[in-house]
Amino acid sequence: MIQLSDLEFFATLAQSPSLAAAARALNVSSSAVTQRLQDLERRVGAQLIDRRSRRVELTDEGELLATQGRVITEAVVDLGEALSAKGDTVRGRLRVVAPIGFGRAHVAPIIAAFATQHPSLAVELTLTDRLQRHPMAQWDLAILIGTRRDARVTMRTLAPNERLLVAAPSYLARAGVPQAPRDLLAHACLVVRENDEDVTLWTLHSETTGTTRVRITPRLASNDGDVAREWALAGHGILLRSEWSVADDLRTGRLVRVLPGYRAPSADILLLLNPTRARTKRSERFVEALTAALTPAPWRVAE
Repeated sequence: MIQLSDLEFFATLAQSPSLAAAARALNVSSSAVTQRLQDLERRVGAQLIDRRSRRVELTDEGELLATQGRVITEAVVDLGEALSAKGDTVRGRLRVVAPIGFGRAHVAPIIAAFATQHPSLAVELTLTDRLQRHPMAQWDLAILIGTRRDARVTMRTLAPNERLLVAAPSYLARAGVPQAPRDLLAHACLVVRENDEDVTLWTLHSETTGTTRVRITPRLASNDGDVAREWALAGHGILLRSEWSVADDLRTGRLVRVLPGYRAPSADILLLLNPTRARTKRSERFVEALTAALTPAPWRVAE
């Protein structure tokens, strides 16, 4: 007999590029995914995945299970929502995906407060800087920093977020203060490699001189924003970083703006809504909580 959990498992598998990717998404080992798939195939009496390919390619039976399984799981969710809509109780499971650094600093506390207010709700927070590795079937809401174009999802801006050039006063006292973007070529620059963007091409705009693009050579690079921030605080160079990450350091003077007359492209805090979950009570209430907590943006630095 097929269980609802089987349908949810196979939905994740069907939207993953490989069994290894599905294992990462499910937070289990690859062998566990293989064993569960084999057990499911045994119970339905059909092969669901084409074993001749390294990628996940569904057989005809697999396509049928994925398609009909999606209809069934969505119907179950809709039924639960319809039943709970007659009262004020927010129940069920809410799955949220957020960037690692921002998620720790801002989303996790909001979720904790929200779960306290709604004890019948279970919330799952996944922190990742690679949203593309998490198929839409695995989340109800996703928070993203920057830009994203995807016609399948509804996107709204949660809060403004500038990207600022910053450095420690000790570094600027030792290396000098840049007066124009080209001066950055003579400085130690720090970068954060959080996604697939070109982090060595810094685009800066001034109302008087227009847009300048500078190809910097990183002195230090990390995939962890906190590490790069610590390097900047220690005086190792100039960092281009989100306002939310360095706002407190700017207020206290631990970091200062570099080239304050120039602006990098903004990287606003965006909310992506899974179209099949956007109208559930739990999603709507959580969006309200997010919006209230981030309005005005708690990191906003006064000009």
